[in-house]
Amino acid sequence: MKKLLRQLKEGILDNNPTLVQLLGMCPTLATTTSVKNAVGMGLAATAVLIFSNLFVSLLRKFIPKQVRIAAYIVIISGFVTMVELLMKAFLFSLYESLGIFIPLIVVNCIILARAEAFASKNKPLPSAIDGLAMGLGFTFALLLVATVREIIGNGSFLGVSLFGDGYAPALLLVMPAGAFLTLGFVIAAVQKIRNVKEDQARVEKLSVVEAKEAKKEETV
Repeated sequence: MKKLLRQLKEGILDNNPTLVQLLGMCPTLATTTSVKNAVGMGLAATAVLIFSNLFVSLLRKFIPKQVRIAAYIVIISGFVTMVELLMKAFLFSLYESLGIFIPLIVVNCIILARAEAFASKNKPLPSAIDGLAMGLGFTFALLLVATVREIIGNGSFLGVSLFGDGYAPALLLVMPAGAFLTLGFVIAAVQKIRNVKEDQARVEKLSVVEAKEAKKEETV
């Protein structure tokens, strides 16, 4: 259980696929004009990650190494098609908003990377948890960027106006240039927080070592 929880924490925070590994930049930039679109894309990618990781893990001993990438893409494309058809049937407005980016989940580098790096080398349950963790991390990154862009760029959240008619939205943030700027600032903030935590951990470790050396000198 601790290992599974550690997987979740790593996927969402410590090794976030978008904010730390810098993967999946295209859908992050294109689908974060609103929180609704961001959550829809994130959950769709999460579903594909979970089931593609699960099936790659189940079939890992039967897939020849020479055709493994092609086999992974076939598996991924099958689940992407299922997600696309379900969204088209039950969430048609969201399906229209996301457009071409739903079928493009097939070539999302996060999904193929996890299939190759993790699912092809591990058992089904850890692989499914890894897909869930990375999917939630991707969704978190999309939500973070979309929240900033929608609130500042439209003055709304989930389509609900926050500041009234007197607010002059910064339309730059809902444009392509705004996507690059917002993502850059978010990544910079995340890296700063990571660096501060790493520095604190090093200081604590150094203080422990110094305390041990001081005790040794006292005993001598």
